[in-house]
Formats: sequence, C-alpha cells, structure tokens
Amino acid sequence: MGNIHNNNLIAGDRLAPVYTTVELTGLVQKNRVHRDVYLDPAIFDLEMERIWARAWVYVGHASQVPDPGDYIGTSIGKEPVLMVRDKRARVNVIYNRCGHKGAKVATKPGGNTAMFRCPYHGWTFNLDGTLNATPHKCGYEDTDFDTSDPQFSMQPVARVESHRGFVFASLAAEGEDLKTFMGATLETIDNMADRSPEGEVEVAGACLPYLHDCNWKMFVENLNDAQHPMVCHASVGFATRALMKRLPAGAEPPKEAEIISPFGASYQFFDDLGVSVMPNGHSFMGGQQSIHSAYSDIPGYLDSMIAAHGRERTEQVLGSNRHNTTIYPSFTIKDAVQIVRVVRPLAVDKTLIQTWHFRLKGAPEAMLHRTMTYSRLINSPASMVGPDDFDCYNRMQESLCSNSAQWVDMRRYIGREETLGPITRAKGTSDLSMRNQYRAWLHYMAGSEAQETQR
Repeated sequence: MGNIHNNNLIAGDRLAPVYTTVELTGLVQKNRVHRDVYLDPAIFDLEMERIWARAWVYVGHASQVPDPGDYIGTSIGKEPVLMVRDKRARVNVIYNRCGHKGAKVATKPGGNTAMFRCPYHGWTFNLDGTLNATPHKCGYEDTDFDTSDPQFSMQPVARVESHRGFVFASLAAEGEDLKTFMGATLETIDNMADRSPEGEVEVAGACLPYLHDCNWKMFVENLNDAQHPMVCHASVGFATRALMKRLPAGAEPPKEAEIISPFGASYQFFDDLGVSVMPNGHSFMGGQQSIHSAYSDIPGYLDSMIAAHGRERTEQVLGSNRHNTTIYPSFTIKDAVQIVRVVRPLAVDKTLIQTWHFRLKGAPEAMLHRTMTYSRLINSPASMVGPDDFDCYNRMQESLCSNSAQWVDMRRYIGREETLGPITRAKGTSDLSMRNQYRAWLHYMAGSEAQETQR
C-alpha cells in the first residue's frame, strides 16, 4: 500500500489530507495493520476527532475533588478540560476555555477556587462554567451582549457519567451510555472498590507521569500482550530468580521479589491466564488467576474484609484476579493492586502515561504501601520493568519508518478463540486483544460497515 498521502507537504508543513472510508479500511486487515496507523500525523488528527472525541474517556476520580470548588485540569484528546465540584456537590467537566477570547482559564494541575477567572480580560465563571461577571460592564451597554447566553460560558462537555466514583466524559452529544460502553469491564471497577472494607476507594497523592516517545496505540496494545514479558523483561526475571535461589532455606523472600517474579514467567504461565475481549476494544487477562494472585497476605486486611463483608463475599471478591483491564481507548485498571493508568495522546509519536494510586478505605495502610511499591518497581521511568517496554516502543516508532516492510503482523492464535456471550477468550499469548482493538478503531474511524470486513 505504501505511505498514503506521504507527499502532501508544502513549505515543510504537512497538510491534513482527507482519508476516504476505503483508504481507512485498507489500513486494517484481519491479521495485520498498516504502519501508517502509527506514523501519519493525519491519522492521529483523525483519531482525535473520531475516537477521542466520541468514545467515553476517563477524566478522573471523584475523590480528587472532594469539596466544593475543588478542581483538576486534564485533557480529552486534544481538548483541555476541568473536572470541578460545584456548590451543589455535583461533579462537572467543562472545557478549559474562556467564552470571550478563548484563553485557557486554569493553568494549575488542580486546586480550590470560589470561581474561575480568566487571566486575560478578567471574565469570571461559576463552578459549573456559566458566566458570572465581566469587568467594566458599561462597555457592553446598548449592544446585544447577554450574560445568560451559553456561548459566553466555559462550555460543559456533552456527556458526563460516573461509576463508583470513576468519572468518564464524552465530547459527543449522542452515543451509547457509559454502562453499555463499558460492558463487562465495569466488574473490574466494582471489584477494586469492593476490595475496600468500606466499599470505596480514593486517590492517594499525585500521579506518576511517564512520557513515551511513541504512538498511543503501542502502549494500549502492549497492556495485554503476553508474548513479550519473557523476552522484553528477561533480564529482570533472571535477576529475581537468581536472588530467590540465594536465599537461605526457609527465608521469606522480599516483597519486591514477589511483585517482579511473574514478569519472568513462562509462555505456558501466560497462556494459562488467557485473554478476554469485549466490544468497543476492551480487554483483560486472567480472571481467577493473574500475576498478582500469589501475593502474600498483609496482616489485618483479610480480617477487616471478613468483618465488613462476611467470609463468603470476601472470598468471592478476592478470588477475582483480572490483569490490565483495558477500557479502550484511554484507561487501564489493575483492581488487585489498586492502580490505574491513563493514556494522554500528545502527538503521533508522543504519549503521556499517568499512573494513579488508590487507597482502599478502611484497609491497613500496608495495602497502599504495596500499591506504591508495585508502581515504582513496574511503572516508573526509573523502574525495573517499564523502561524495557519504553525501549521497545521507541524502537518500533523509529524503525516502522523503514521502507523494508509496510505491515505489522497480529495473527497469533487467530481463529482459535472461543466466544461466550459478549466475551471472546483465547490463550494468553494470542494477539486477540490487538485485533479486537483495531476492530474498534475501524468502527470509530470508518464506520460499522468497515468494521464488519474484519470478522
């Protein structure tokens, strides 16, 4: 196929070509995708319009804005937005844009305010985004300026819904509701909250940011790619196993070792976990077993859960072990260790990954300590695992420009899936989750008819 539109350059600037449905459909086949989906800025721009501006995208957690006036700044695709709790305790998501000259109103990552004030001309806005006042009002006398006209407000996003405190928004006025969009992935959010003796979680501290020099889809694909750990993470797995062998007989292994050890597990281990996919590009690995299911007990936690929920319910909750539930396109959650990672696309080859850590209300503080330990061992830019992935993403982003090949293969275990209701399942090292993501990609980018060609 070659690089479509590759020559549309004038004076060093890339034009924004219009891809036809036929061209977009041609980029995705049943067992492979064209390299342009990772490389072409025009494709990235279309994704921002057709995926990120239409899908339900994770914004934040209600615990980040506990009091009236609390707000956080973030983005949905290319759109800067604010999540803010108003005086009636409602959580609003509004565009971070003044209704006058369009200036970005709030520049801090978060805080508390009685109202928002534009730093350019001083227009002020209520916590729901509606215009409050304009300085020197006499200048608007005898004009058709109307402070109640919605065009002068900080606009609300089209739709906002939440589940167990997790707030999602869609910039599209129409579309399926959040529950329908999420499907069986809601069970992962429920399980994380249910692991709290009080049935609630809250964000603990600021996020851990990690800037990736790659297309956003590479990170999302990797979440449930179980063919890479025993190769990409071989060195850390080897080092951890060597440490375990040197321990004296009967010695308790370090907590860090039980976190890292599964990253050096075998192909058979990951195949046995299995991978499950759902409509809209969502997926998860495991179910009854995951890389977290062999963690040692934390004193006091099980007792607190049984006291709150009873033994049967506690066993049911803790017996669920999904790994990397991926809510396409923006969000992945690890219920067993209370971590979420959020995807923020910046450019065709730049992606910010934000890791947020959650406290189980009513649980021993040691549970949060393990959450933080996991993140710093696995997700941090200075961790023992994350940089392995980063290096591979960077290699792909760089070498996909080579004209030696045009396609990226995704055929592993194709045709060997099993479907039960809305969930399709395959062996863990299958490329099923990636093929499922690109069916969703086609649905957003080129419509349902194009998606049907991938069946």
